[in-house]
Amino acid sequence: MSGRILIVDDMATNRIVYGARLSAAFYEPMLASDGESCLAAAQSCAGDRPDLILLDLSLPDISGQEVLRRLRADPRCRDIPVIVLTGNQDPAARLAAFAAGADDVVLKPAADRLLLARVRNLLRARVGVEFEAEGGLTPGGFAEPVMTFVPSGTVALVSPRPTEARLLQEDLSAHLRDRLVVLSRTQALAEAAMSGGPDVFVVQEDDSGAAGSLRLLSELKSHQATQHAAVCVLGRSSAVDDAAMAYDLGADDVAGPGVTATELAVRVRSLLRRKRAGDRQRARMQDSLRLAMIDPLTGLYNRRYAVPQLTTIAKRATETSTDFAVMVVDLDRFKLVNDQHGHAAGDEVLVEVARRLTANLRDSDLLARIGGEEFLVVLPDSGIADARQVAERLCEAVEERPILLPSGKGLTVTVSIGVAVAGGAVSIDAVVQQADLALLDSKGAGRNQVTFRLSAA
Repeated sequence: MSGRILIVDDMATNRIVYGARLSAAFYEPMLASDGESCLAAAQSCAGDRPDLILLDLSLPDISGQEVLRRLRADPRCRDIPVIVLTGNQDPAARLAAFAAGADDVVLKPAADRLLLARVRNLLRARVGVEFEAEGGLTPGGFAEPVMTFVPSGTVALVSPRPTEARLLQEDLSAHLRDRLVVLSRTQALAEAAMSGGPDVFVVQEDDSGAAGSLRLLSELKSHQATQHAAVCVLGRSSAVDDAAMAYDLGADDVAGPGVTATELAVRVRSLLRRKRAGDRQRARMQDSLRLAMIDPLTGLYNRRYAVPQLTTIAKRATETSTDFAVMVVDLDRFKLVNDQHGHAAGDEVLVEVARRLTANLRDSDLLARIGGEEFLVVLPDSGIADARQVAERLCEAVEERPILLPSGKGLTVTVSIGVAVAGGAVSIDAVVQQADLALLDSKGAGRNQVTFRLSAA
């Protein structure tokens, strides 16, 4: 099954019909006949919660709007997409459903292709949210509260008819405090080549129909600068196939020709909230990836990052018939620093040594902290002469001036370095082992010096 869909309807016939349609599309239907059953299912254990809810507004116990409000107020289920299915064509009822937190409002009877396209669309947008809710990105006890303040954004109205777009801009400005700009399609595509563009694109169809807006949608979603921007396609027709195609191409919303400025503003605000939530999630993911590769004390790469990078450097050396050098750098008598001056002083020494090593290496060189006081340096395209010059420079840079400790005292420290130079097809483990053995030779010879070993190809 590709997702659990909770069908909430007081009519057994409707539950059976929609359940059959979803089963045929390889979804797992879940059934509820009233609002309380819906809330219980949505608030259950994470593995049992629905991935999406189809909600009828007319329920026997509590209203669908109240169900929406409770869902959105509960951190356990506030991110579950909800499609409201209703036979009520009253614009005020639609608006109230959107305001309460519906992701979409679809009139019954819902066309299969359109409904399934919207389900696919919302489930794609939900990818990663469940992982975050399980604690993959958020440490236990630090879950974020619901944002009560949404910062203003930029909304681009993209239309081939500037006069009509400016009228829409004027109507929306009465409901939105966000920046509203009117762009031609050429200008919208130019935004796709630049960073920091609009948060939401509202794309109006041209006189030729949906083809032009779908092409633009596809372009916006395929460019790095705009792929995460929300896109609402504003149709001049209500063709089911066009709307379904828009959802499958990545549209975040599709509004028909009868949408009012008030409803469109509510939809845009919803898109802005989702865009901000996605931005925060991506930022947390980037932070998690960065922390997985970076030593938090020194800011250098860690062993997890360094090993595959060393493998890449060795492979490139084999392909280009060049040498590369591996250095293992170890602080001399570092335990005494901690014992005599405290761990805060030890941390300051590590940070400053990392800074001095970095300052004396090329951008193309690899520097990582691989142990408590041990660093790995890899020099691509470097033979014995180059490696010797660099290693001796590193020793001098560390020793040349005292390191200022938190106590105000200056402390002179030194490093010992073991170097292995390799070329051709060689085992990475063997190269590092040779550098380790060379480091032991440096320590045994009195420390604060460089020792070389050659690695066999």
